[in-house]
Amino acid sequence: MEFFEFQLPNGIRVVHKNVDSPIAHCGFILNIGTRDENVEEQGIAHFIEHTIFKGTSKRKAYHILSRLDDVGGEINAFTTREDISIYASYLTEYYDRAIELLFDITFSSTFPEKELEKEKDVVIDEIFSYKDSPSESIFDEIDEMVFKDHAIGRNILGSPEMVKSFNKKKILEFMGETFSTSELVFSSVGKISEKKLRNIVEKYGSHIPTKSRSRERLAVSSSSYAPRYVEKKMDTYQTHAVIANRAYDANHPKVTALILLNNLLGGTGMNTRLNLNIREKYGFTYNLESFYTPYSDTGIFGIYLGTDKGSVEKTLKLVIREMRLLRDKPLGVMQLRKAKKQLIGQMAIGQESNVNSMLSFGKALLTFGKIESYESVIEKINAVSSEDIQEVAREVFNPTKLTTLIYRAK
Repeated sequence: MEFFEFQLPNGIRVVHKNVDSPIAHCGFILNIGTRDENVEEQGIAHFIEHTIFKGTSKRKAYHILSRLDDVGGEINAFTTREDISIYASYLTEYYDRAIELLFDITFSSTFPEKELEKEKDVVIDEIFSYKDSPSESIFDEIDEMVFKDHAIGRNILGSPEMVKSFNKKKILEFMGETFSTSELVFSSVGKISEKKLRNIVEKYGSHIPTKSRSRERLAVSSSSYAPRYVEKKMDTYQTHAVIANRAYDANHPKVTALILLNNLLGGTGMNTRLNLNIREKYGFTYNLESFYTPYSDTGIFGIYLGTDKGSVEKTLKLVIREMRLLRDKPLGVMQLRKAKKQLIGQMAIGQESNVNSMLSFGKALLTFGKIESYESVIEKINAVSSEDIQEVAREVFNPTKLTTLIYRAK
């Protein structure tokens, strides 16, 4: 893996992977997310992601959007519970143009009040659109149940009432308290020399003053979790359900075993246990998957299903059966070997996406302070034993720790 790192005097870290491609990708990953919001600020990180493109000290919104579009490039952003990513894709010859624009947006946005008011309607429409989709909104509600009374469990989008209350003053106060030059990473994947990239980044980034975070990020207490069971009647055709539990944080030594277990149980493959033993065997459900999301100091594991109202109990029983089997019965040698090969192959295919690599490098440097090589990750996967898998299953699939949420069709 050919990549290099360097750091500006103000704390901004830079990572680049050299690839032989006419297309390049770069962007900022900021250590600011939903979990940094106070109760009266819910949704403001996501609102900033929308409005950061609405004007800088030297550009209006039109000029921001046209700067890369005019040469066939793209600029985009997204918000998670722990970070905001702002990134661009473009022909390699426009590296300077893309980097200059990203630095301008990230460090010189002015958040004009007129533009904020227009964007409020866009975000509120997004909120209502999300609420119209129970297969999506159920994930937000299960997060709120698993991380009750903590910001990390709150809806990323916020509420219409909260969005309406946002203004330039609130945005600048939030950014002023959470923004830190040492808690963001500029990540790049493309065909450019180290010297040239360093010169461009230093040209647009060296003058930026050092800034430190003043708002402390509240840790998630492990003792605050209490499993719950909630059912809601919904005016839908399908019944939706999620079973979830708190899981390991991103730095936990058992993370690799849980990633392997999750992929085996209900990952992206068509041959997962949930898919083969429930969907294919009985035809009870169309949507059936498991998920694991690690954060810096906690995590969540869950299983989601969507089925008709007459099959939900049968499906849930079969899901619980699969979890119990993984707790009670260790994987055989061939089963474990097959699971490892599948995960390694999926990772290799995932590396074909340069934009995903760019984002993952930035996130890794931000979270862990380093980027693990592909070979190192494979070593960790191959080191996982059948006993490790079973131990993780007993902890994460513990029936006394599971939270269940059902949107039952009327």
